[in-house]
Amino acid sequence: MSTTYYRDEQVTLLLGDALETLRGLPDGSVDCIVTSPPYYGLRDYGTEGQYGLEATPAAYVEQMRAVFAEARRALAADGTLWLNLGDGYAYPPGSTHKQGQTGQRRDRTFTAETIRGTTALPTKNLVGIPWRVALALQDDGWILRNEVIWHKPNAMPESVRDRLSNRHEHLFLLTKRAQYWFALDAIREPHTMRPQRRPRGHKERQRLGVLPAQTWSTSQRDEPGVDGHPAGRNPGDVWSVPTRPYPAAHFAVWPIDIPTRCIKAGCKPGGVVLDPFSGSGTTGAAARQLGRRYIGIDLNPSYHDLAVARFAQGVLDLGA
Repeated sequence: MSTTYYRDEQVTLLLGDALETLRGLPDGSVDCIVTSPPYYGLRDYGTEGQYGLEATPAAYVEQMRAVFAEARRALAADGTLWLNLGDGYAYPPGSTHKQGQTGQRRDRTFTAETIRGTTALPTKNLVGIPWRVALALQDDGWILRNEVIWHKPNAMPESVRDRLSNRHEHLFLLTKRAQYWFALDAIREPHTMRPQRRPRGHKERQRLGVLPAQTWSTSQRDEPGVDGHPAGRNPGDVWSVPTRPYPAAHFAVWPIDIPTRCIKAGCKPGGVVLDPFSGSGTTGAAARQLGRRYIGIDLNPSYHDLAVARFAQGVLDLGA
């Protein structure tokens, strides 16, 4: 069962298990889901019933499938899901190896004893959790529209010598239907070079088949005679966003830039944003900045206290 832990005109925070709490939301009641669940085998948050400590990768994937099946019911027909997941490596239970989230800072209090190892794969295997989850959701009826690579230009170095260091995570865009709300113009970026004017006779040569037909980047929405959309270019599926330190105890905070971009593109103005793994409320801070309503769910009372303080004080960012 969940409890309303905080509520104002824009924000509702619920304390409880993600799956059970989602079951209490009405059908089609949210417009956009932006979330980053606990990663598999990363750390023990000290909360009974927490996700991420399942015995096998398959069990974790099934748990994510069940959660997002319920989230899909609560999502509007034209809604979007933005799902951030990091990966990790397989090590046996009780290993002294200090496994950490790929490309993320390791907390000083984080030791091997807090990790649920796995024998499902030979040791040192990259588990492939993000794609395992994405394909399970696809099999469950979701439409997988994008794999976005979150590149971390300031990723912490890793003391490894037999593989390359990790500097990215995955962000998947999934939808319920083929037609959905997507505001590309809201997240366009400045052109990296001055748009080139088309040479004289360009359209005539296109008509005669000498040049290929127009593409989206040279569509009728573009400024006449100029290649490239006047509002900027499509940002593409590689987002270079630095991580940011968080001044409180929660050590798994993503930078507010990520949910901000997701909400701008995937949530209609005045819509409702949901994060079933709300944590300290970074997704909610982004939603409130953008004039959307927010529903956050979290199982951990300590992390939820951070979110309550954040919204009760009227602080939108807190440097996250």
